[in-house]
Amino acid sequence: MRSTIISTEIGSIAKIIGEEKAVESVAKAGFDAWDFSMFSMCNYHWGERRCIESNHPLAGKNYVQFARQLRKIGEDNGIYCNQAHAPFPVEDPDIRSSLKRAIECTAEAGGHLCVIHPQKDYTPEENAEYYGELLSFAKQHDVRIATENMWGWDKEQNHAIFAPCGTPESFCAHIDAVNDPYFVACLDIGHAEMRGLSTSAVEMIRKLGNRLQALHIHDNDKWHDSHKLPFTMDIDFTGVAQALKEIDYQGDFTLEADRYLAGWAEEDVFRGVQEMAEATRKFADMCK
Repeated sequence: MRSTIISTEIGSIAKIIGEEKAVESVAKAGFDAWDFSMFSMCNYHWGERRCIESNHPLAGKNYVQFARQLRKIGEDNGIYCNQAHAPFPVEDPDIRSSLKRAIECTAEAGGHLCVIHPQKDYTPEENAEYYGELLSFAKQHDVRIATENMWGWDKEQNHAIFAPCGTPESFCAHIDAVNDPYFVACLDIGHAEMRGLSTSAVEMIRKLGNRLQALHIHDNDKWHDSHKLPFTMDIDFTGVAQALKEIDYQGDFTLEADRYLAGWAEEDVFRGVQEMAEATRKFADMCK
């Protein structure tokens, strides 16, 4: 395994202090890189199930300049953009039409991997066609697309249910159906540990093997999608680390504990980001 690079999503930090200060804070806290959260590109209203007007720079005509500005802030502080996350849910037509913009922003920020969710009701072959529509554009920008293991929810049974890439078989089938080096797997460790999916992060890692080239790291109660800091809830990160060593994982270690800072005051955010960096570094070091 090569040297371990740790990064974190900046979306949860930006909600409190803005993207510019978020990138600077991530650098000062000890992260090596930052994960470009682009959910503000499309202001999706979950209650109304539609996109509403957004005045965020990512939604405006100067989105390229904004991405370049964040790149410069990172470079001035000694870190870089290692990956990005496109808006979702991709079933919304406005969001789907923004995915090329997300790929472009990834490249402009200096990133070379963009996580784009699969369509929730599609087969591996249908999703392969959907991703195929984006791959030529992604290659022009030297950006790999990563799909992610997803989940649905059964309200009556009160647990997660299958969604594309939510099992090892489905995840592998999606990667293999596209069969392109610019299309890889990003394992969401927390999603893999949710009750009802009958799998685990360890099983996913072993089955994916070298298809796995990116991570979303967070903890949960092995029931809900908690997105909390590693080592604070119930996932066995020792076992996960061992599985990553077994497959000689070569990717980065990207934290997605985006609910950890919820409710934090602005003056306390940097302390929280430091704790995020410490937990991510601890896990990455376990994988050496």
